[in-house]
Amino acid sequence: MGLPNIDIVFKSLAKSAIERGSKGTVALVLKDKKVIDKVITLESVKDTPKELSTENKEQIELAFKGGYKTPKKVIFYCLGEEGVLEDALNVMEAEVWDYIAIPCIQEGEVDKVATWIKGLREDNIKVQAVLPNGKADNEGIINFTTTPIQVGEKEYTNTQYCSRLAGIFAGTPLNISATYYVLNEVTDVPHLRKSEIDKKINNGELVLINDGEKCKIGRAVNSLTSTIEGKGEEYKKIKIVSTMDLIDRDIRKTFEDDYVSKYGNGYDNQVNFVVAVNGYLEGLEQEGILAKRQNNISINVDAIKKYWTKKQVDVSKLNKKELEELSTGSNVFLKGKIRILDAMEDLEIQFEM
Repeated sequence: MGLPNIDIVFKSLAKSAIERGSKGTVALVLKDKKVIDKVITLESVKDTPKELSTENKEQIELAFKGGYKTPKKVIFYCLGEEGVLEDALNVMEAEVWDYIAIPCIQEGEVDKVATWIKGLREDNIKVQAVLPNGKADNEGIINFTTTPIQVGEKEYTNTQYCSRLAGIFAGTPLNISATYYVLNEVTDVPHLRKSEIDKKINNGELVLINDGEKCKIGRAVNSLTSTIEGKGEEYKKIKIVSTMDLIDRDIRKTFEDDYVSKYGNGYDNQVNFVVAVNGYLEGLEQEGILAKRQNNISINVDAIKKYWTKKQVDVSKLNKKELEELSTGSNVFLKGKIRILDAMEDLEIQFEM
């Protein structure tokens, strides 16, 4: 019967948010001589096509290493040796994934990919890219700059290790952060002073550090450095952005799949949808993803006023309830606020003697 089904969908999404957040999908763009021009989905490294080059098999293995958990799956698209990157991006745009890495990327192509990611996010396709030396100043671009990376006797560039980072983020639950995540296989990275590390992080760089005992992620930040109204300091953290992306996708997908064209756009149906979304947000509070009692959405009366003012209809004498009950065609105007819980990362203790 009607909208309770939406409520059930939202409740199940809230309960599975941490699991889904820690079992993300990694997308890779590779170059190969044999397996080309098709998207292949892998649920395990064991599913890797045998005919792939050794280098490409290794990139898939790096992605599947994951973080606190392994990614849900890895999808990849192989260009031919003379393939054009734009062709792969066009294909990947139609796929569903969370983080992308492009081990075959050339220096001059980083900005192109960053622009592509920015465009996707503006179109409400909430994805992120791990790019080498990608100073994009955007929350969707993770700018990985540590190079070289020593793994036993083998040395990797940051370009070659972006797949590993994408796998870590895809395998990190939303109630924790990848800050100080230890890469056990890495034996050394360039040694930097704390002031140098701080400068890089403040510059929107994701770096690996050697603390004298182990190599780990310095702070899990993206490339955003310029904050503006509506996009503050919290947008610099991968954990926060990934959580916002999940919430955006959940609400948008549920609305598209279970609501669009299935109900009349009247006040009662809008209220029922609002109740369902608020129940979803409350579920995220219980899962430790959102702060307690600081999250809600409601009908956006100001947007309704603007809607009718543009149509040259005077609504100045209507009260809040009357405005909420006005028909707005096919438009559903909502507003809300959320407070995402950050992870414990900074500590200050004052002792008295």
